[in-house]
Amino acid sequence: MLTYQEIGKNKTESWVLIFLFLIVVITLGFLFSQAYNNPGILAFAVIFSLISALISYYYSDSITLALSHAQEVDRRANPQLYNIVENLAITAGLPTPKIYVIDDTAPNAFATGRDPKHAVICFTTGILQKLDKPELEGVAAHELSHVGNYDIRLMTLVVVLVGTITLLADWFLRAGFWGGRKRSNSRDGGGIGGYLFIIGIILALLSPIIATLIKLAVSRKREYLADASGALLTRYPEGLARALEKISKDTEPLEAANKATAHLYIADPFHADSPDVKTGQSHGSRGFLAGLFNTHPPIEERIKRLREMNL
Repeated sequence: MLTYQEIGKNKTESWVLIFLFLIVVITLGFLFSQAYNNPGILAFAVIFSLISALISYYYSDSITLALSHAQEVDRRANPQLYNIVENLAITAGLPTPKIYVIDDTAPNAFATGRDPKHAVICFTTGILQKLDKPELEGVAAHELSHVGNYDIRLMTLVVVLVGTITLLADWFLRAGFWGGRKRSNSRDGGGIGGYLFIIGIILALLSPIIATLIKLAVSRKREYLADASGALLTRYPEGLARALEKISKDTEPLEAANKATAHLYIADPFHADSPDVKTGQSHGSRGFLAGLFNTHPPIEERIKRLREMNL
């Protein structure tokens, strides 16, 4: 029952995310078009936001895979991995997703796509080399849970939409600092245009920060559910718990990852959430403000919850 609720919730949140994205971009365009007395800015913002939303919905997975330098593999290329994913997908009642591999020795994995019929699970060569079969099954089950719960649509949309808001906000800011303020002043002596300009600047500064915080909060919440759902799928929580331990102890950063895609991975590819050698606590768990900017929940807490599961 919980899974069906989460699927419905994620579908709704995906459309809400697109709607809010359109509102933010169009609002920025309106404010700056009024401040600069240039209706073309609003028209640009509307067209740009609509095109970006469509691209995000239909091609965000392709963009993510391209950013990650991932290559598709089939049954002949890696029969063991394909069989693991296929068997778990059958058990979960899902279509077998496409499988991609990133040539990187850092152990990690992620899922992407807009729905289970267009899903992709991506593994690094490092995770394939360093995990045993039960551990790899735990990771695959975790990622399939993201697929089945429609986390992949929500989390992958965020990659492109947040990046688009950041780029557009930067464009507006640059336009403002390169003479837009002067045009506003000459038009109405610093009246309503000046106020709109100031509001636009504030929104342009805050929008990427707020969008990023939303992205990270969504990612942290979804990881706990995917851990639990994945453990239920394999009926062996210890496999995923051991996999997370191995991933967290391997401090090699994932070169293919970047800030836009980091929240998609099963564990932070930059290892900000890995346990500190001296304290045993995650680097990112040292305060509320620090935790806001973590892509993942503390990995030791995830392991603890898995080992407390009674199946």
